[in-house]
Amino acid sequence: MGSPKVSVTMPCYNCESTVGEAIDSILGQTFENLELLAVDDGSEDNTAQILKKYAARDPRLKPIFLEHQGVVGAANAAINAASGSYIARMDADDLALPERIEKQAELLDCDHETGLTACRVGFGGDREKNGGYAHYVDWINTLVDADEISLNRFVEFPFANPSIMARKELIEKHGPFRDGDFPEDYELVLRWLEAGVKMRKVDEELLIWNDPPDRLSRNHPKYTVEAFYRIKSEYLFNWLQNKLGPNPKVGIIGSGRTSRKRYEILESLGVETAFYVDVDPRKIGMIIHGKKVIGRNELPPAGEIFLLSYVASWGARDEVAEFLDTRGFVMGRDYLLAS
Repeated sequence: MGSPKVSVTMPCYNCESTVGEAIDSILGQTFENLELLAVDDGSEDNTAQILKKYAARDPRLKPIFLEHQGVVGAANAAINAASGSYIARMDADDLALPERIEKQAELLDCDHETGLTACRVGFGGDREKNGGYAHYVDWINTLVDADEISLNRFVEFPFANPSIMARKELIEKHGPFRDGDFPEDYELVLRWLEAGVKMRKVDEELLIWNDPPDRLSRNHPKYTVEAFYRIKSEYLFNWLQNKLGPNPKVGIIGSGRTSRKRYEILESLGVETAFYVDVDPRKIGMIIHGKKVIGRNELPPAGEIFLLSYVASWGARDEVAEFLDTRGFVMGRDYLLAS
Protein backbone atom coordinates (compact mmCIF):
# COMPACT_ATOMS: atom_id res chain seq x y z
CA MET A 1 0.00 0.00 0.00
CA GLY A 2 1.34 3.44 -0.93
CA SER A 3 1.30 6.64 1.02
CA PRO A 4 -2.03 7.78 2.43
CA LYS A 5 -3.78 10.56 0.57
CA VAL A 6 -4.81 12.47 3.72
CA SER A 7 -2.77 13.02 6.86
CA VAL A 8 -4.85 14.04 9.87
CA THR A 9 -2.79 15.90 12.48
CA MET A 10 -3.98 15.94 16.08
CA PRO A 11 -2.10 17.57 18.96
CA CYS A 12 -2.89 15.84 22.27
CA TYR A 13 -2.24 17.14 25.77
CA ASN A 14 -3.82 15.72 28.92
CA CYS A 15 -6.90 14.62 27.01
CA GLU A 16 -7.46 11.09 28.31
CA SER A 17 -11.20 11.66 28.75
CA THR A 18 -11.85 12.70 25.12
CA VAL A 19 -9.05 11.47 22.87
CA GLY A 20 -10.51 7.98 22.37
CA GLU A 21 -13.73 9.33 20.86
CA ALA A 22 -11.77 11.76 18.68
CA ILE A 23 -9.58 8.92 17.38
CA ASP A 24 -12.61 6.70 16.74
CA SER A 25 -14.24 9.49 14.74
CA ILE A 26 -11.22 9.69 12.41
CA LEU A 27 -10.48 5.99 12.08
CA GLY A 28 -14.18 5.40 11.42
CA GLN A 29 -14.33 7.76 8.44
CA THR A 30 -15.89 6.63 5.17
CA PHE A 31 -12.59 7.74 3.59
CA GLU A 32 -10.06 5.11 4.65
CA ASN A 33 -6.89 6.12 2.79
CA LEU A 34 -5.64 8.26 5.66
CA GLU A 35 -3.18 8.34 8.51
CA LEU A 36 -3.75 9.92 11.92
CA LEU A 37 -0.66 11.57 13.39
CA ALA A 38 -1.52 11.98 17.05
CA VAL A 39 1.15 13.96 18.90
CA ASP A 40 1.32 13.46 22.64
CA ASP A 41 2.73 16.79 23.80
CA GLY A 42 4.22 15.58 27.07
CA SER A 43 0.90 14.71 28.68
CA GLU A 44 0.86 13.99 32.42
CA ASP A 45 -2.21 11.73 32.32
CA ASN A 46 -2.92 8.48 30.41
CA THR A 47 -3.07 10.08 26.94
CA ALA A 48 0.15 8.35 25.78
CA GLN A 49 -1.10 4.93 26.88
CA ILE A 50 -4.38 5.44 25.02
CA LEU A 51 -2.52 6.36 21.84
CA LYS A 52 -0.33 3.27 22.09
CA LYS A 53 -3.36 1.05 22.60
CA TYR A 54 -5.13 2.42 19.50
CA ALA A 55 -1.94 2.25 17.42
CA ALA A 56 -1.62 -1.45 18.22
CA ARG A 57 -5.09 -2.03 16.78
CA ASP A 58 -4.94 0.21 13.69
CA PRO A 59 -1.63 0.97 11.93
CA ARG A 60 -3.15 4.13 10.44
CA LEU A 61 -2.71 5.75 13.86
CA LYS A 62 0.89 6.88 14.14
CA PRO A 63 1.62 8.34 17.57
CA ILE A 64 4.42 10.84 18.13
CA PHE A 65 5.72 11.50 21.64
CA LEU A 66 7.28 14.84 22.55
CA GLU A 67 8.42 16.74 25.57
CA HIS A 68 5.84 19.43 26.25
CA GLN A 69 6.15 22.19 23.62
CA GLY A 70 2.68 23.62 23.28
CA VAL A 71 0.10 23.29 20.54
CA VAL A 72 2.19 24.94 17.79
CA GLY A 73 5.15 22.62 18.31
CA ALA A 74 2.86 19.59 18.43
CA ALA A 75 0.87 20.61 15.34
CA ASN A 76 4.01 21.30 13.31
CA ALA A 77 5.63 18.03 14.43
CA ALA A 78 2.62 16.21 13.00
CA ILE A 79 2.82 18.22 9.76
CA ASN A 80 6.53 17.41 9.41
CA ALA A 81 5.80 13.69 9.78
CA ALA A 82 2.84 13.71 7.39
CA SER A 83 3.08 11.81 4.12
CA GLY A 84 -0.33 12.67 2.64
CA SER A 85 -0.89 15.20 -0.12
CA TYR A 86 -3.69 16.77 1.96
CA ILE A 87 -3.13 17.77 5.59
CA ALA A 88 -6.15 17.96 7.88
CA ARG A 89 -6.39 19.36 11.42
CA MET A 90 -8.22 17.69 14.26
CA ASP A 91 -8.44 18.37 17.98
CA ALA A 92 -8.44 15.69 20.64
CA ASP A 93 -11.70 16.92 22.19
CA ASP A 94 -13.81 17.19 19.02
CA LEU A 95 -15.70 14.72 16.84
CA ALA A 96 -15.42 14.37 13.06
CA LEU A 97 -18.64 13.18 11.44
CA PRO A 98 -18.18 10.07 9.24
CA GLU A 99 -17.99 11.82 5.84
CA ARG A 100 -15.82 14.76 6.88
CA ILE A 101 -12.53 13.63 5.30
CA GLU A 102 -14.18 12.20 2.19
CA LYS A 103 -16.09 15.38 1.37
CA GLN A 104 -13.24 17.76 2.09
CA ALA A 105 -10.80 15.71 0.01
CA GLU A 106 -13.36 15.56 -2.78
CA LEU A 107 -13.63 19.37 -2.79
CA LEU A 108 -9.85 19.71 -3.15
CA ASP A 109 -9.85 17.03 -5.85
CA CYS A 110 -12.52 18.82 -7.87
CA ASP A 111 -11.51 22.45 -7.31
CA HIS A 112 -7.82 22.78 -8.07
CA GLU A 113 -7.87 26.52 -7.36
CA THR A 114 -8.87 26.02 -3.73
CA GLY A 115 -5.87 25.52 -1.45
CA LEU A 116 -7.55 25.27 1.93
CA THR A 117 -10.98 23.96 2.83
CA ALA A 118 -13.02 23.51 5.97
CA CYS A 119 -16.67 22.82 6.74
CA ARG A 120 -19.59 24.05 8.75
CA VAL A 121 -19.51 22.78 12.34
CA GLY A 122 -21.96 21.85 15.05
CA PHE A 123 -21.63 23.62 18.39
CA GLY A 124 -20.89 21.05 21.06
CA GLY A 125 -21.43 23.23 24.09
CA ASP A 126 -24.10 24.84 26.26
CA ARG A 127 -25.76 27.65 24.30
CA GLU A 128 -27.22 29.21 27.42
CA LYS A 129 -23.97 29.31 29.38
CA ASN A 130 -21.68 30.07 26.43
CA GLY A 131 -23.86 32.21 24.20
CA GLY A 132 -20.97 34.23 22.80
CA TYR A 133 -19.16 31.14 21.56
CA ALA A 134 -22.39 29.76 20.13
CA HIS A 135 -22.99 33.03 18.24
CA TYR A 136 -19.44 32.80 16.89
CA VAL A 137 -20.10 29.29 15.59
CA ASP A 138 -23.33 30.49 13.97
CA TRP A 139 -21.37 33.31 12.31
CA ILE A 140 -18.55 31.16 10.88
CA ASN A 141 -21.19 28.78 9.52
CA THR A 142 -22.53 31.63 7.35
CA LEU A 143 -19.12 31.96 5.65
CA VAL A 144 -18.85 29.25 3.01
CA ASP A 145 -17.78 30.75 -0.33
CA ALA A 146 -14.27 32.05 -0.97
CA ASP A 147 -15.36 35.70 -1.23
CA GLU A 148 -17.34 35.53 2.02
CA ILE A 149 -14.35 34.09 3.85
CA SER A 150 -11.87 36.54 2.36
CA LEU A 151 -13.96 39.68 2.95
CA ASN A 152 -14.85 38.76 6.53
CA ARG A 153 -11.42 37.62 7.65
CA PHE A 154 -10.79 40.84 9.57
CA VAL A 155 -13.94 40.43 11.65
CA GLU A 156 -12.82 37.23 13.37
CA PHE A 157 -11.16 33.93 12.51
CA PRO A 158 -13.55 32.53 9.86
CA PHE A 159 -13.00 28.82 10.55
CA ALA A 160 -13.14 26.22 13.28
CA ASN A 161 -9.46 25.30 13.32
CA PRO A 162 -9.99 21.51 13.70
CA SER A 163 -12.15 21.53 10.56
CA ILE A 164 -9.35 22.68 8.23
CA MET A 165 -7.75 20.66 5.42
CA ALA A 166 -5.04 22.07 3.13
CA ARG A 167 -2.76 21.02 0.33
CA LYS A 168 0.63 19.96 1.65
CA GLU A 169 2.53 21.90 -1.02
CA LEU A 170 1.00 25.14 0.26
CA ILE A 171 2.34 24.45 3.74
CA GLU A 172 5.75 23.99 2.15
CA LYS A 173 5.33 27.18 0.12
CA HIS A 174 3.76 29.54 2.67
CA GLY A 175 4.88 27.98 5.94
CA PRO A 176 3.17 26.08 8.76
CA PHE A 177 1.92 27.49 12.06
CA ARG A 178 4.07 30.21 13.61
CA ASP A 179 4.60 30.53 17.33
CA GLY A 180 4.21 33.90 19.03
CA ASP A 181 1.92 36.06 21.16
CA PHE A 182 -0.95 35.55 18.73
CA PRO A 183 -3.45 32.83 17.78
CA GLU A 184 -1.44 30.62 15.45
CA ASP A 185 -4.44 29.37 13.44
CA TYR A 186 -5.71 32.89 12.67
CA GLU A 187 -2.22 34.08 11.75
CA LEU A 188 -1.74 31.21 9.29
CA VAL A 189 -5.05 31.91 7.56
CA LEU A 190 -4.37 35.67 7.36
CA ARG A 191 -0.88 34.99 5.99
CA TRP A 192 -2.12 32.52 3.38
CA LEU A 193 -5.01 34.73 2.28
CA GLU A 194 -2.59 37.63 1.90
CA ALA A 195 -0.50 35.36 -0.35
CA GLY A 196 -3.57 34.69 -2.52
CA VAL A 197 -4.59 31.23 -1.33
CA LYS A 198 -8.25 30.52 -2.13
CA MET A 199 -10.26 29.11 0.77
CA ARG A 200 -13.79 27.75 0.85
CA LYS A 201 -15.85 25.32 2.89
CA VAL A 202 -17.87 22.23 2.26
CA ASP A 203 -21.39 23.50 2.84
CA GLU A 204 -22.24 20.76 5.32
CA GLU A 205 -21.85 20.24 9.06
CA LEU A 206 -19.04 17.69 9.27
CA LEU A 207 -17.50 18.31 12.70
CA ILE A 208 -18.78 18.70 16.24
CA TRP A 209 -16.75 21.53 17.78
CA ASN A 210 -16.88 20.99 21.51
CA ASP A 211 -16.48 23.79 24.02
CA PRO A 212 -14.97 22.43 27.24
CA PRO A 213 -14.14 24.91 30.03
CA ASP A 214 -10.43 24.12 29.74
CA ARG A 215 -10.28 24.77 25.99
CA LEU A 216 -6.94 26.45 25.22
CA SER A 217 -8.57 29.39 23.46
CA ARG A 218 -10.38 30.23 26.69
CA ASN A 219 -7.35 30.26 28.96
CA HIS A 220 -4.11 31.04 27.11
CA PRO A 221 -2.93 34.67 26.75
CA LYS A 222 -2.17 34.21 23.03
CA TYR A 223 -5.92 33.79 22.42
CA THR A 224 -7.15 36.93 24.19
CA VAL A 225 -9.21 39.58 22.39
CA GLU A 226 -6.16 41.87 22.46
CA ALA A 227 -3.97 39.20 20.84
CA PHE A 228 -6.53 38.71 18.06
CA TYR A 229 -6.67 42.46 17.37
CA ARG A 230 -2.88 42.79 17.31
CA ILE A 231 -2.38 40.15 14.62
CA LYS A 232 -5.52 41.18 12.75
CA SER A 233 -4.36 44.81 12.62
CA GLU A 234 -0.98 43.89 11.15
CA TYR A 235 -2.54 42.04 8.22
CA LEU A 236 -5.33 44.59 7.81
CA PHE A 237 -2.70 47.33 7.54
CA ASN A 238 -0.97 45.37 4.77
CA TRP A 239 -4.32 44.95 3.01
CA LEU A 240 -5.09 48.68 3.23
CA GLN A 241 -1.65 49.64 1.94
CA ASN A 242 -2.08 47.32 -1.01
CA LYS A 243 -5.48 48.83 -1.80
CA LEU A 244 -5.07 52.50 -0.85
CA GLY A 245 -1.34 53.12 -1.08
CA PRO A 246 1.47 53.54 1.45
CA ASN A 247 -0.38 56.12 3.60
CA PRO A 248 -3.95 54.81 3.84
CA LYS A 249 -6.67 57.19 5.06
CA VAL A 250 -9.99 55.82 6.29
CA GLY A 251 -13.24 56.77 7.97
CA ILE A 252 -14.00 54.83 11.15
CA ILE A 253 -17.52 53.67 11.94
CA GLY A 254 -17.88 53.54 15.71
CA SER A 255 -16.56 56.27 18.01
CA GLY A 256 -17.09 54.53 21.35
CA ARG A 257 -14.21 53.75 23.68
CA THR A 258 -14.03 50.04 22.76
CA SER A 259 -14.08 50.76 19.03
CA ARG A 260 -11.37 53.40 19.37
CA LYS A 261 -9.16 51.15 21.50
CA ARG A 262 -9.31 48.38 18.90
CA TYR A 263 -8.65 50.82 16.06
CA GLU A 264 -5.70 52.43 17.87
CA ILE A 265 -3.49 49.45 16.98
CA LEU A 266 -4.10 50.06 13.27
CA GLU A 267 -3.64 53.80 13.71
CA SER A 268 -0.29 53.23 15.40
CA LEU A 269 0.88 51.33 12.32
CA GLY A 270 0.33 54.40 10.14
CA VAL A 271 -3.32 54.59 9.11
CA GLU A 272 -4.71 58.16 9.03
CA THR A 273 -8.21 58.86 10.32
CA ALA A 274 -10.48 61.04 8.18
CA PHE A 275 -13.44 61.09 10.60
CA TYR A 276 -15.49 58.97 12.98
CA VAL A 277 -19.08 57.91 12.32
CA ASP A 278 -21.72 57.32 15.00
CA VAL A 279 -25.49 57.01 15.35
CA ASP A 280 -25.58 58.47 18.88
CA PRO A 281 -26.79 62.08 18.55
CA ARG A 282 -24.85 62.99 21.71
CA LYS A 283 -21.56 62.10 20.01
CA ILE A 284 -22.22 63.66 16.59
CA GLY A 285 -20.25 66.88 16.28
CA MET A 286 -17.68 65.93 18.91
CA ILE A 287 -13.96 66.13 18.14
CA ILE A 288 -11.93 63.04 19.04
CA HIS A 289 -8.16 63.24 18.68
CA GLY A 290 -8.66 66.12 16.26
CA LYS A 291 -11.20 64.28 14.09
CA LYS A 292 -14.89 65.06 13.86
CA VAL A 293 -17.66 62.59 14.65
CA ILE A 294 -20.30 62.70 11.91
CA GLY A 295 -23.69 61.05 11.55
CA ARG A 296 -23.93 58.28 9.03
CA ASN A 297 -26.26 60.33 6.86
CA GLU A 298 -23.33 62.74 6.43
CA LEU A 299 -21.13 60.07 4.86
CA PRO A 300 -19.53 61.12 1.58
CA PRO A 301 -20.55 59.11 -1.50
CA ALA A 302 -19.12 55.65 -2.04
CA GLY A 303 -15.65 55.81 -3.52
CA GLU A 304 -14.50 59.04 -1.86
CA ILE A 305 -13.13 57.51 1.34
CA PHE A 306 -12.66 53.93 2.44
CA LEU A 307 -14.57 52.95 5.60
CA LEU A 308 -13.74 50.52 8.38
CA SER A 309 -16.46 49.47 10.79
CA TYR A 310 -15.38 48.76 14.36
CA VAL A 311 -18.94 48.21 15.58
CA ALA A 312 -18.63 44.85 17.31
CA SER A 313 -22.03 43.68 18.56
CA TRP A 314 -23.62 40.98 16.41
CA GLY A 315 -26.84 42.70 15.37
CA ALA A 316 -25.30 46.15 15.04
CA ARG A 317 -22.50 44.89 12.81
CA ASP A 318 -24.99 43.37 10.39
CA GLU A 319 -27.08 46.53 10.46
CA VAL A 320 -24.03 48.65 9.55
CA ALA A 321 -23.33 46.43 6.55
CA GLU A 322 -26.96 46.55 5.45
CA PHE A 323 -27.04 50.36 5.71
CA LEU A 324 -23.83 50.76 3.70
CA ASP A 325 -25.01 48.30 1.06
CA THR A 326 -28.26 50.24 0.57
CA ARG A 327 -26.22 53.45 0.11
CA GLY A 328 -24.21 51.91 -2.72
CA PHE A 329 -21.10 50.97 -0.75
CA VAL A 330 -19.61 47.59 -1.68
CA MET A 331 -17.79 45.45 0.87
CA GLY A 332 -14.16 45.05 -0.10
CA ARG A 333 -14.32 47.97 -2.53
CA ASP A 334 -15.62 50.76 -0.30
CA TYR A 335 -15.64 49.31 3.21
CA LEU A 336 -14.71 46.41 5.45
CA LEU A 337 -16.00 45.09 8.74
CA ALA A 338 -13.09 44.97 11.17
CA SER A 339 -14.71 44.01 14.46
